[in-house]
Order: sequence, then structure tokens, then C-alpha cells
Amino acid sequence: MISPRRRVLRPAATHVAADPRVQARAERRRAELVKSRAALKRWLTRLRRATNTVAKLYAKISRS
Repeated sequence: MISPRRRVLRPAATHVAADPRVQARAERRRAELVKSRAALKRWLTRLRRATNTVAKLYAKISRS
């Protein structure tokens, strides 16, 4: 019998960095991560569109 995959539950981080430089660095990294995710999403959309176009053209060439 196949058992479902279980999620690992971890407690939330309890320590908060008191150093403002550490907090600022973490905030910059989070902002950069958001930008990178948006850029990746755009890139994957373009890649998917190009792949579909190539597949359609290949199918059209194969039929003739």
C-alpha cells in the first residue's frame, strides 16, 4: 500500500535579529528574491511560448 507523502512540520523561528544591518540585509535579499522569481516567471513564459511554436512548426513540416 502506498502511503501519502508527509510534510515536515518545523516550529517557526523564535529568534529575531536585533542588529539593524542584519535585518536590512535580510530585507534586501527578500526583495531580490521577489524580483528574481518574477523574472524567472517571465522567462519561463517566453520559453514555453517558443517551445510550443517550435512544436507546431515541426508538426507542420512533418505533415508535408
